[in-house]
Amino acid sequence: MTLKDLFAGELKVVNLGLTAFKETLDRCNVPAVQVEWRPPVAVDPAALAAVAAAGPSIDKANETAVKLILSGKPALVGMGKALDLIPGMKRNLLLHAGPPITWERMCGPMRGAVVGALLYEGMAGTTAQAFKLAASGKIKYSPCHEHGTVGPMAGVVSASMPVFVVLNEAHGNKAYATMNEGLGKVLRYGAYGPAITERLKWMENELYPTLKAAIEKLGKVDLKNIIAQALHMGDEVHNRNRAATSLLFRQLAPAVVRTCKDAGRAARVLEFINGDDHFFLNLSMAASKATLDAARAVPQSSVVVVMARNGTDFGVQLSGTGDKWFIGPAPVPDALYFPGFTKADANPDIGDSAITETAGLGGFAIAASPAIVQFVGGAAADALNYTRQMYEITAAENNVYQIPALDFRGVPTGIDVRKVIENDVFPVIDTGVAHKDAGVGQVGAGILRAPAEPFKKALVGLAATLRKSKVRGPIGHADTATEENDLVARRTK
Repeated sequence: MTLKDLFAGELKVVNLGLTAFKETLDRCNVPAVQVEWRPPVAVDPAALAAVAAAGPSIDKANETAVKLILSGKPALVGMGKALDLIPGMKRNLLLHAGPPITWERMCGPMRGAVVGALLYEGMAGTTAQAFKLAASGKIKYSPCHEHGTVGPMAGVVSASMPVFVVLNEAHGNKAYATMNEGLGKVLRYGAYGPAITERLKWMENELYPTLKAAIEKLGKVDLKNIIAQALHMGDEVHNRNRAATSLLFRQLAPAVVRTCKDAGRAARVLEFINGDDHFFLNLSMAASKATLDAARAVPQSSVVVVMARNGTDFGVQLSGTGDKWFIGPAPVPDALYFPGFTKADANPDIGDSAITETAGLGGFAIAASPAIVQFVGGAAADALNYTRQMYEITAAENNVYQIPALDFRGVPTGIDVRKVIENDVFPVIDTGVAHKDAGVGQVGAGILRAPAEPFKKALVGLAATLRKSKVRGPIGHADTATEENDLVARRTK
């Protein structure tokens, strides 16, 4: 074809790069196609070269990590007090969401939750005493994730709080989470005071023993099955848990009636769960945590096993870099805000609930939950596109968690930090938004992109690990069930 022939026919325009060129053609009614392409994220060239050189070895390690994730079988098997169950828990220790942080750097909602927890524990008699104690150095702080635990929003867990026990039946590791408090002014959003303490005490003294007995009666609750069903019923099990909570309620209710001798208490417990559409959220988080923790410590793997935020920082952990955190500033969400609030009121992103996205749920499965866009903004088509894009940065598709709207395609699973950097595509998280001041509560909800800095640091950290191990090929992978179980045993020992 000559240049003359080219201009003799109808021109077909494919635009690569700035969308402004296509927008101009659109205004002129000229058909054009925009190519979704971005240059790779700028990262230390030496790190990129080290990771590229170890490509086959990393691929093999990722196969192992993904196999461990997909074979996970999270089940609710019991309840108990945090002090008795959570590894490393102490009376003067408070667990929190996200990567490590000191009292001095904590955001408003997290400080409020700390104060609320100290009042609940009776370690302080007044708000002023609680603030003074929190800053005294006598109280220690540690990430939930470093103790096999997850917590929504501020994520604060104290010694007396009842927790769910989730067992990964395939690999033997456990995860823990508190019970969801419901909506309104609650501890996880930084609220504190007599009403919050009263609710937490009711949960400890009535809700907890009633549910504990019911779970013991059932033996276990298959959380993986509930999540799979909920995805078919319109949940993505992060910001929409109505179906999952209903499915859980159907299993618990008969056991509650049979084991609780006090009819009034049984009614109060069931009414509480029925009135809290997010009651399943804490369990979906613990199920995701138990599933992903089985894939920790796979040498050379570039699969992400944690994304978490503390309201100040956003942290990432990789399977192949052990317990090391890679941290950057937490962004302020662009969201739909409740009447009377704006982005100026919002706290930076906060909570361990991004563990659901890390496991392929939440924003990664938002195509299964088109109704949620009414709450977080956008259109149903946006939900489909968000999920489709997440396949670009993941290593596999789930063999159980499926999305009806995508012809039952498995949710994108196993975030590969290499693909995140190469494609310049960052994980989508659908998130609630807390007010920046303690005690105000939720002010909106929206869609958030994870920030670039933690992933850039994670790639550099992986490269450093590869150099230290002097990679000579695909080592450190597990080819048998025994070797995979050994990996889990080392992680949970």
